[in-house]
Amino acid sequence: MRGAVLHAPGDIRVEDRDDPTIEQPTDAIIRLSASCVCGSDLWPYRGIEDVTGPTPMGHEYVGIVEEVGSAVTTIKPGQFVIGSFFASDNTCEICRAGYQSACIHREYVGAGGAQAELLRVPLADGTLVATPGPASDELVPSLLAASDVLGTGWFGAVAAEVGPGKTVAVVGDGAVGLLAVLAAKELGAERIFAMSRYESRQQLALAYGATDVIAERGADGVAMIKELTDGLGADSVIEAVGTQDSMMQAIRSTRPGGHVGYVGVAHGVTLPGEELFYSHAHLHGGPAPVRRFLPDLIKRITSGSIDPGKVFDLTLPLEDAAEGYRAMDERRAIKTLLRP
Repeated sequence: MRGAVLHAPGDIRVEDRDDPTIEQPTDAIIRLSASCVCGSDLWPYRGIEDVTGPTPMGHEYVGIVEEVGSAVTTIKPGQFVIGSFFASDNTCEICRAGYQSACIHREYVGAGGAQAELLRVPLADGTLVATPGPASDELVPSLLAASDVLGTGWFGAVAAEVGPGKTVAVVGDGAVGLLAVLAAKELGAERIFAMSRYESRQQLALAYGATDVIAERGADGVAMIKELTDGLGADSVIEAVGTQDSMMQAIRSTRPGGHVGYVGVAHGVTLPGEELFYSHAHLHGGPAPVRRFLPDLIKRITSGSIDPGKVFDLTLPLEDAAEGYRAMDERRAIKTLLRP
């Protein structure tokens, strides 16, 4: 099969790789209908995370089941399925509590590289969710978004205790941040501040339900949130970047007693204990338990009530994956969809 491999910072190549095979009786092999480039893929692409050798890339995926192991009982060949970046058994105590991304048997699906034609998914019964029937080509982008960025944005909103009547601020205007805006709207938020400097992203945020756009960052962005909330700060803040600046902007934009849902993969983030102590802010986040939300998100997508696929503003054949990375790195694209 063909698959994208990162050889060094900035060096993505699509090359021949061995087809995956059933390794455990709980595995499934799916033929990918689409995959994509994630904002977190840019960390190693930019050299911020070490690249120690040729690394298969990609952890977001949808496709049709080709083969299942002998122990798989609920997933069948021919089904169109969606899964999360962490495989989970969905039966352990942690999974039953709704944190499948911390399953005691979890495996990182991305180790196999989903930017490819085929993918082995471990723990298939607990990881994969089938759509009610075949997925139309028009729905594939939205269903693909559910595999990570929609599920992650949704978790950010849930972790931030977004609900009816709440005032919400979203720090980050990548795909996760934009879909956190959509999630906040769906969960009933009354006022949603999208923090973005880029016009195309501002427009999509407004289409997804943002009521206000704030272009300022850092202390200036915090000041704007405070000014627009009678000096209090937002009830709920979603942090969707993962840097020191974004985390502090999120915490400082939150009112006393408010909630921060942080879903940006943290890089070099340290928290000042005394400031946090006196902020009275609740912090909750981490790798999103996407599997928890998939059944609900699939229903919302297939019913037409939400259209998260709009975050894909560049679609390329898999062979052009390198251009997809460049476009996102240079902010010429919000998110790149790859078609095998």
